[in-house]
Amino acid sequence: MRPSAAPDTSLTRWQRWTVLVIVSAGLLLVALDMTILYTALPRLTSALEASASQQLWILNIYPLFMAGLLPGSGALGDRFGHKRTFQVGMVVFGVASLTAAYSPNPEVLIAARALLAAGGALMLPATLALIRISFSNVRERNIAIAVWASTFMVAMAMGPIVSGVLLEFFWWGSVFLINLPIVVAASAAMILVGPRNVYDASRRWDAISSAQALVGMGAAVLAIKTWAEAPIDYPVAIVSTAVGAVVLTLFARRQVRLARTAEPLIDFGMFRNRGFTGGVIGAGLATFITAGVQLAVAQRYQLLEGFSPLEAGLLVTALAAGSAPFSIVGGALLQRIGLLVLIGGGMGVAALGTIGATVSAFQDSLLGLVVSLVIAGAGMGCSISVASTAIMGNVPPHRAGMAASTEEVSYEFGNLLGVALLGALLTLVYTHTLILPPSVEEYAGASPAAAIESGSADVIAAASAAFDTAYLSVLTALSAVMIVGSVAVTAFLWPYKPGTESQAYPNNH
Repeated sequence: MRPSAAPDTSLTRWQRWTVLVIVSAGLLLVALDMTILYTALPRLTSALEASASQQLWILNIYPLFMAGLLPGSGALGDRFGHKRTFQVGMVVFGVASLTAAYSPNPEVLIAARALLAAGGALMLPATLALIRISFSNVRERNIAIAVWASTFMVAMAMGPIVSGVLLEFFWWGSVFLINLPIVVAASAAMILVGPRNVYDASRRWDAISSAQALVGMGAAVLAIKTWAEAPIDYPVAIVSTAVGAVVLTLFARRQVRLARTAEPLIDFGMFRNRGFTGGVIGAGLATFITAGVQLAVAQRYQLLEGFSPLEAGLLVTALAAGSAPFSIVGGALLQRIGLLVLIGGGMGVAALGTIGATVSAFQDSLLGLVVSLVIAGAGMGCSISVASTAIMGNVPPHRAGMAASTEEVSYEFGNLLGVALLGALLTLVYTHTLILPPSVEEYAGASPAAAIESGSADVIAAASAAFDTAYLSVLTALSAVMIVGSVAVTAFLWPYKPGTESQAYPNNH
């Protein structure tokens, strides 16, 4: 008989909220490491004498391994207990952070980043599942998940800022060492006040499916990144695309077959629930807009306006400033308002914010940009916490780890697509709109930073104009994606109007 992931009613109110703080600390570490190297990369590249290829792998190995390991890690949590997988993930993350901080060469740093991804993949699904286990009261649980979602979005936005502050005073390894005190404190606290370890000894962990997910998802991540780079490495792009397509097809067929007779790693039947699917789309859109804004705004204001990395990082935190309070509001109002208004309407407000950012770019208004980003963040905040609740509340208890890992994959791919596709568009438009006088055409193939730093007035003027056009194109594309996404989410969640039940399993956690 399958044990139920029932709430741990032995926990006091103080213990429940302490568990939320602990899992939020783990989530903070994983989300920070998604973006913290954006500022630190030039410094560590110089110190380790990393080649251009090694620089790419230092950045890319983390999302590549994370996306591939997440489906299997959710199943591990269901099998061995989410408290245990969280604790193991914390230890792995701490060891990897120490190794990364003192890496003597790029190869060791790349391996350490892969190990960081393994630790993060173990922790992420467990954080949501532990909230589900610890909070039996529906209203409390909605607010707890809202805090969880707000932590994720704020940490992603804060990564470049934290890195910039640390690099003002310390060496590049400090961006990894900062993880260790949090790892030690959270690990000790989980032992002292955490819920009991709920596990399902009958659950079989499918090693073949996990290997297929790792290879297939990893190849898909590599393919997206490679196709988006300029110039395109066609052998890598074609091979990774083919491997990803074949292995993921085999993975999907195996899951469908196992769903009839045994335990799949991913039960695609979950997507028949419109609330679950709408939540997954909303979660992916949230990280897409965050990554797109960070990419375009930070680069534009550093290159053309002379902002420091720290100043540019502070600018894009306008998103987090808008999303943090409204994510709590969304969680508190879910039972009263429902999924349609909060997720569909929230994404609509986020779309309005991105449109406002595009208009402010045409008007070259910094104040307009900040206000627009706060509006976009507010809409996203209302959506993201409720999206997490929709995902976790519309699957049965024994699918908790599976649902959590599915949500984390949507986060990863939203972030990945935001950086890869919008980054490729930025480069493409810049390259095709750069018009140089014949006397300085040697800068035609230079990066925007190199062209703007050339010292030639003609080159700087041409590169600035081309980059501004590219920046506008990215914001316009981001607005279009958010409009389409908000319409899609609204269509999925149309039955979930105010007064309707938003969760199929609201009291079975």
